[in-house]
Amino acid sequence: MANDVTRRQFIQQTGAAAAALTLGGIPGIGALRRRDGTPIILGSGHHKYECYHDWLTPPPNIKFGDTHGVIQDAKGHIYLAQTVHSTSPSDDAVVVYDQHGKFIKSWGARFKGGAHGIDIRKEGHQEFLYHCDTSHREVVKTTLDGDVVWVKGVPQEPGVYNDKNAFVPTNIAFAPDGGFYIADGYGSSWIHQYDAKANWVRTFGGRGSEKGKVNCPHGLWLDDRGHEPLLAVADRSNRRIQYFSLDGKHVSFVTDGMRLPCNFHLRHGEMLVPDLDSVITLLDKDNKVITMLGDGDSDGHQKDLRDAPRDQFIPGKFIHPHDAIFLRNGDILVAEWVPIGRVTLLKRV
Repeated sequence: MANDVTRRQFIQQTGAAAAALTLGGIPGIGALRRRDGTPIILGSGHHKYECYHDWLTPPPNIKFGDTHGVIQDAKGHIYLAQTVHSTSPSDDAVVVYDQHGKFIKSWGARFKGGAHGIDIRKEGHQEFLYHCDTSHREVVKTTLDGDVVWVKGVPQEPGVYNDKNAFVPTNIAFAPDGGFYIADGYGSSWIHQYDAKANWVRTFGGRGSEKGKVNCPHGLWLDDRGHEPLLAVADRSNRRIQYFSLDGKHVSFVTDGMRLPCNFHLRHGEMLVPDLDSVITLLDKDNKVITMLGDGDSDGHQKDLRDAPRDQFIPGKFIHPHDAIFLRNGDILVAEWVPIGRVTLLKRV
């Protein structure tokens, strides 16, 4: 990376005009470039991406904390869940942007300090957001404007919790029948299944490393690429993906390319895996590694920079990818677990 500009050098070179710069229809600071003028490209072959760090930035009244979850609705609007920095004037934890990265609105002060997983589902003619709040230990269903539909705390039905604080939900997955699954990733490593009316069905998993057990089931996704749909679990502390049948039975493991997988997103048969250990991994339909993007552990130990000032971040390298999605046009958006927040656009080239 010796020929790459630092973020501070980049800002100094581009000056105030960078804030209004548009390259290829993308507002913001523009793609990071090397000193020879070439852009920073991640990936290889048919999976190359131009890197735009800080593509989503907070409005003046908000200061990002850890940027945790990101999702896009049918209109192209992007919803970012972030913990809110302690010095932020506003407590709004959900920040909404249009498909070009322009700020629209913010809300969600109830999630301050705990905004984590955020997922979206269309139910009838309306879309709803499902939030996992790690501070308040709740799963909250809202409209796209933040109006609360219901709130779920620690589930009593399975009888596995003696203390409500042992339940810390991290992410949601949606079942084909209208039900859903909740990952107790930061609590006791259980996975809870609910039906379409939000009634408890079963609980499975629990902490361990053997088949059927998980350790920090951080993210969940309904993988429908095979002959039958399966629940993919980012079994993070076990450094693997574990597949379960929809009724909670172990099916298989995926370990190739996995370090600390956080979550998933699917598009056209490919699986996107944000990995807390400084990389974004793309898997093919057989869960074989296609490419690993922005590997911050390959040279320079970027993951050690979590608490560093922004001007020490290495352009084109990730620190702690926490969530990532394919945008509707095939680009990738990455939210990182850093105290000052960072959201990166990877524009496919």
